[in-house]
Amino acid sequence: MSKTSSAGKSGLAKRIGKMTDTNLLMSITIVVFLVMYLGAILFLGDGFLKSQQFFNMLNANASLIILSCGMSLVMINGGIDISVGGVTALVSMSCAVYLDYHGGNVFGALLLALGIGLAFGLVQGYLIAYLDIQPFIVTLAGMFFARGMTTIVHTNPFNVENEAFLKLKNARIIVPFLGSYNKRGVYVDAYIEIGVIVALLIVAALFFALKWTKTGRNFYAVGGNRQSALMLGINVKRTTFLSHLLCGLLAGIGGFVYFLHVGSGSASHAMGAEMNAIASSIIGGTMLTGGVGNIIGTFFGVMSLALIQNIVSSVGLDQAWWTGITIAAMLCLFLIVQSIIIARRKKANSAAAR
Repeated sequence: MSKTSSAGKSGLAKRIGKMTDTNLLMSITIVVFLVMYLGAILFLGDGFLKSQQFFNMLNANASLIILSCGMSLVMINGGIDISVGGVTALVSMSCAVYLDYHGGNVFGALLLALGIGLAFGLVQGYLIAYLDIQPFIVTLAGMFFARGMTTIVHTNPFNVENEAFLKLKNARIIVPFLGSYNKRGVYVDAYIEIGVIVALLIVAALFFALKWTKTGRNFYAVGGNRQSALMLGINVKRTTFLSHLLCGLLAGIGGFVYFLHVGSGSASHAMGAEMNAIASSIIGGTMLTGGVGNIIGTFFGVMSLALIQNIVSSVGLDQAWWTGITIAAMLCLFLIVQSIIIARRKKANSAAAR
């Protein structure tokens, strides 16, 4: 081996060693996603070469991106929220009933969605932050309450027929120069739905807030070590309350984006969305122990789950369990990586203490 290649590898190792845990895990997620997408292009045909394939993943998962961002916030802060799927279903059903049975308008439905999300965030945040009840227990109760309230609001599933809402639902934003020709030789424009724009704006806003604001740094400090955060003068209770409040608000927004995509109300909507949000956050590099995570990583975590589903479907394994098995394997891989990162951090801390 030449000295130049040895020096190059040594330099790469040093750069990796200097990376923070957050940036390292995010980089791993992005690399894994790109490798999977490249593999899909090489082995599964030209379908993955079409830009609309990528945009379709965004269209179908815009709400999950928003829910996962909220989940990442509470996980970075050292908590968890498993009520977001139930809140999404409640928002969808409530907005559907409001629009079709009470002569509502789209703006009123949006306010209703935000109100439901804020109500859950306020109550759950207060119980967790100020009454010191375990987040899992509080949000589990929130999940059951939201699912129960969904059936009380309306029992049977139905499609919304409000004209103004349908116009908004069917609106498409054309992405220029990225269209493709179909089998008949007709050029088809590439497009994204309005919910994708909302999701991307939230990702950008939260990335900025976590990286460059005092509140964002407080989330990391509280999740990393609550005792140290107290000694630094951080209001731990207020920070914890704020993380759950924002998660509830994002669940309300995510619920409305989900409703905008499906255009219906049903008690079975968003089943398992909370588990997908947790999985996306973990795959994106957010640690269950708190203090480590990145919203960009969470975005690629969601896209990785969507890509896995597309790949499994493309190879002809349409049974639901194949997707579950693949996601489980990927989760195990990232949990092992996180364990290695934690061990590395402990070793570095013990060496510094000496």
